[in-house]
Amino acid sequence: SNELVFLNFYAEWCRFSNILAPIFSEAADKIKAEFPEAGKVVLGKVDCDKETAIASRFHINKYPTLKIVRNGQLSKREYRGQRSADAFLEFVKKQLEDPILEFKSLKDLENLDSKKRLILGYFDRRDQPEYDIFRKVATNLKEDCQFHVGFGDAAQAMHPPGTPIIVFRPDVALSHENDETYTGGLQNFDELKIWIQEKCVPLVREITFENAEELTEEGLPFLILFHRPDDLNSIKDYKSIIDRQLLDEKQNVNFLTADGKRFAHPLHHLGKSEDDLPLIAIDSFKHMYLFPHFSDMYTPGKLKQFLQDLYSGKLHREFHYGPDPTNDIHSDLHSGNKGTSPPESKFKELGPSKHRYTLLEKDEL
Repeated sequence: SNELVFLNFYAEWCRFSNILAPIFSEAADKIKAEFPEAGKVVLGKVDCDKETAIASRFHINKYPTLKIVRNGQLSKREYRGQRSADAFLEFVKKQLEDPILEFKSLKDLENLDSKKRLILGYFDRRDQPEYDIFRKVATNLKEDCQFHVGFGDAAQAMHPPGTPIIVFRPDVALSHENDETYTGGLQNFDELKIWIQEKCVPLVREITFENAEELTEEGLPFLILFHRPDDLNSIKDYKSIIDRQLLDEKQNVNFLTADGKRFAHPLHHLGKSEDDLPLIAIDSFKHMYLFPHFSDMYTPGKLKQFLQDLYSGKLHREFHYGPDPTNDIHSDLHSGNKGTSPPESKFKELGPSKHRYTLLEKDEL
């Protein structure tokens, strides 16, 4: 019954929760003053020691955890920003902004960002029930895609009268994907949301310092392409190969790209620099392992074998004790039979900090 619910999951004994408590209450007063209408936004708090079932349902593993529910749907992303009343107010304001940009002519669509994944809606009128569903889905998924809409004359050339059309346009500068039109029910919120989510949350994601904590907390090893900032072809090829050869591994590993200039620190620990880009590596949250030759990515099965060697423990074993008796693509990482020590994980350091949260799970991922 509320467009936005902002929840604080806390524990009475957690010092970070106690620091946050009065700030969150102050934020609630400011937000209520800014948005007094019923059903717009509400703040709530959950004592996880008393409400263990709720804490379990929301998979709380650190205190405090701040979660968002939009139109009754839990957002995948937590609030991880500054903990101040003003920051919370600004965050809520941004969440309640219209998630859809309107275009006035089809020519406007020629200037959209080719590095973003886009959802385009073509409607007769704003008061159509299909548009209300479209807007609710856009509100829930606006961090994953850019949403654009045209009404009336601006969109009439793209759809039959009375029949709205919704189209996915991929990030053509970074992928080999093509446009795709939604063929499901336009008044079915769940069906439309699932389709857009599948299109907007790609198999291969970019890791940044802004989303690294969230990605690390997912708990899956990283397979990372480090690339130069202007090297779009390597990104396209990497995404295409992952999509064709490693789709069945998506439950076991996070496929990522990383700007090698911004992430120079992990490169340094691999003994590499920007001059060595592009390159591929695994970060298992214990160690980092280098894929021997970037060009081997184009040989079917090589990346798959690299992952299999991680799962079997072979990468770790060979780094410590030298190559196994039956040698394979990793043999040229070693000289003779002498073992080496793999670099420690660097991306684990970007996970939730003990200086900001009380972490409930101390084990290494």
